[in-house]
Amino acid sequence: MSIERMAYRLRGYLISLPIIFAFISNSFETENDWLNWPIGISIFLFGLFLRIWAQQHLHYRLKVKKILTTSGPFTFVRNPIYLGNIFICLGLVVTSELLWLIPITFIYSFGTYSLVVRYEEGHLKEKYGEPYRKYLSEVPRWFPKIGYFRALGMKNEYLRASMIAEIHCLLLVIPFILKEIIN
Repeated sequence: MSIERMAYRLRGYLISLPIIFAFISNSFETENDWLNWPIGISIFLFGLFLRIWAQQHLHYRLKVKKILTTSGPFTFVRNPIYLGNIFICLGLVVTSELLWLIPITFIYSFGTYSLVVRYEEGHLKEKYGEPYRKYLSEVPRWFPKIGYFRALGMKNEYLRASMIAEIHCLLLVIPFILKEIIN
C-alpha cells in the first residue's frame, strides 16, 4: 500500500493528532483569553462554514448521487473541505492557547492533506476521465486565483442537509471549553 493511500485511509485519525496534543498539553500557553478565544473560534467557524458550503455542492455525506463537483467553493480550489479542516484545526489550536503549535499544525495538516490529495486525484482521474483532467488544469489545488470568481453558490437546496451533515464538527470545541474551565 502506498503512503498516499495509507494517508487517505487514515486521514481522519492523522489530522486529529495536533488537536489531541493541543487539548492535553498546557506547555507554554499564551494566556490571552480575550484574544485567543474570539480569534480561535472565528477561525474554527470559518473552517466549518467552508465545509458546509463545500458539502452543499459535493454531497459527500448526503444520500445523493455523486457527480464531478465544480460549483461553489470547488470553483476556486479543488479541496475546500480539506482547507476547512485545516482552518478548524488551527482555530482549535488558537483556542488551546498553544500559539507556538500553530505553524506546526499548519505544516503537519497541509502535508497530510497533500498526500491524501495525490491519492484522491489519481482515483478521480480514473472515475471522471477527461472532464476531471480539464478541471485539474483550470482550478488550483489549494490557493484560489485572485480575481477568479464565478457564482458563489452559497445557498442551494442542500444547505440544511449540509449543515446537519457537518454539525459534528461543533463537538470539537467542547474539549477545549472544558480545558479552559478546568484550568
